[in-house]
Amino acid sequence: MEFGALPKKELERITFKLPQDAPQNLAVLKSTKTKKQFVYVGCAKWGRKEWIGKIYPAGVKEKDFLEEYAKHYNSIELNATSYRVPQIEQIETWASKVHKSDFKFCPKAHQSLSFPKTSTNKARITEEFITKVRSFGKMLGPIFITIKTSFKETDLPEFLLWLKTWPKDLTVFVELRDPLFFADSAFQSKFFDGLQKIKVGTVITDTAGRQDVLHMRLTTPKAFIRFVGNSLHPTDYPRIDHWVKRIKKWLDEGIQEIYFFMHMHDEGKSPELSQYLINQLNKKCKLQLDEINFVK
Repeated sequence: MEFGALPKKELERITFKLPQDAPQNLAVLKSTKTKKQFVYVGCAKWGRKEWIGKIYPAGVKEKDFLEEYAKHYNSIELNATSYRVPQIEQIETWASKVHKSDFKFCPKAHQSLSFPKTSTNKARITEEFITKVRSFGKMLGPIFITIKTSFKETDLPEFLLWLKTWPKDLTVFVELRDPLFFADSAFQSKFFDGLQKIKVGTVITDTAGRQDVLHMRLTTPKAFIRFVGNSLHPTDYPRIDHWVKRIKKWLDEGIQEIYFFMHMHDEGKSPELSQYLINQLNKKCKLQLDEINFVK
């Protein structure tokens, strides 16, 4: 992911520290009634040839990349569905490649739904997308919607009405990137409060060049984190340490689910930082996540 990329010389000037939780978070987390807690770690793509000889065995064929990927991670942030929604048969084939019952595919909503203005096709496109991704069955995780364009306060009522049409059994998260939105604290509060009322989650993105999107506001007792590392720059590791500390805090406060997706400007290096994250989560949060097994 190139969003928020900075030259290496500028990284040393940044104080990478997570903002404090929004004051509303504690009440949101305490609202959960379940004792079960789940933590998922994954990447954005499984089709990385750079991982051959690293976490994929030498000689592996591309058709088997997903099966190999699922040996190391328990989730995938499925960005491909933003550009083209596969047919049901393709989705069923993907699901059959994974031999973990707790694995989650987390598809990104198609780009035609990323800013759903009034359209006679909106309801149909939404229904078609939902029908297709339901083919993942029990492996369907959260769906996330990324809005890269401007998002004004006048757009909010229609957007919330559209989100209300989504089936209640689906978990949905929303990511905003508009700098003007993050410069307007009153609008932010109104937006997040609106999501909280309809039980839609917020995506938290952590990327060096856009510290404003690191809002730390939970609107449901579930978190969806898109972490953009700087290809194993020394600053990546303390950033992960900060996240592990915050995740432990949320677990202690009763969060239900956490999805943490590793991105890199050089995705070939994602497994190393993923391994560090998983090691620290297991150590500091007393989890039992499967570790990344590097090819020996």
